[in-house]
Amino acid sequence: MKALIPSGRTDIPVTFDEVDPPQPQPHEALVEVQAISVNRGETFQLEAPQPGWRPGKDVAGVVVRAAADGSGPSAGTRVVGHPLSAGWAQHVAVPTDALAELPDTVSAVTAAALPLAGLTALRLLRAAGPVIGTRILLTGASGGVGHYLTELLTASGAEVTAVTASPERGARLAELGAAQVVHEAAAATGPYDIVLESTGGTELPVALARLARRGRLIWFGQASRTPVTLNFFDFFAGPESATLRHFHYMDDDTPYGTDLAVLVRLVAEGRLHPEIGRVADWAEAARTLTDLRDRRIRGKAVLTVA
Repeated sequence: MKALIPSGRTDIPVTFDEVDPPQPQPHEALVEVQAISVNRGETFQLEAPQPGWRPGKDVAGVVVRAAADGSGPSAGTRVVGHPLSAGWAQHVAVPTDALAELPDTVSAVTAAALPLAGLTALRLLRAAGPVIGTRILLTGASGGVGHYLTELLTASGAEVTAVTASPERGARLAELGAAQVVHEAAAATGPYDIVLESTGGTELPVALARLARRGRLIWFGQASRTPVTLNFFDFFAGPESATLRHFHYMDDDTPYGTDLAVLVRLVAEGRLHPEIGRVADWAEAARTLTDLRDRRIRGKAVLTVA
């Protein structure tokens, strides 16, 4: 079968190759892939790929062989899935607890945009706890996770200030409910009860300074790829007794399929709107990956699989 594999090059990060079809484990369903979503973190992994690794964690398609153990959806069921890898291919084996069924009203393209970014946003919301009436600062807001977070947080009663690199990248966030859109953390007024920080570098200390006393900063990304330096005494300048927590979406013990089903339901009900900045054939994968890496795509990028 045809699959996208790492090339080890920065200008053309993936190429097509013929690979052996997957051999599902008893708890895995075989899915014919119709659409995939690419993530900025994957573009970084492609710069120095591990031997034997094949990318692909966001897929949507049709089950062509149900799991041998009888779990999960039957053959012919439309699904969205979150395999650990190897999803950028014509077929992929996916654990049944990482699959959710799709209603007819949710397309494969829309569904493919959900897994990694949607799961991260949903689980960050869970980690943040009750947010109704809180003021929240969200950095790196114009990516896929940021759009989902903005809509989910505002629907939950929070007042969100979104930080984006430019007015163009932040336009949709106001439509999704952001109370304020600024273009650097220093422009945010504060104080904030919660800071959701995904940039790192010099922005994290700036965002921390806008945190209220006993507030919480949840650090879930390092998009700047620049190390962070924090001064202990900075906490006494405002965010006294604040807490700082590292977050990774895999720390949540909820099965992926359970949370994917929540995301699918919210989309089907018109309560969650994936922001898809580009839809292209997977023949355009290399160009799409470099554009996503270099921030020329707002929100998610989805590729359809021929």
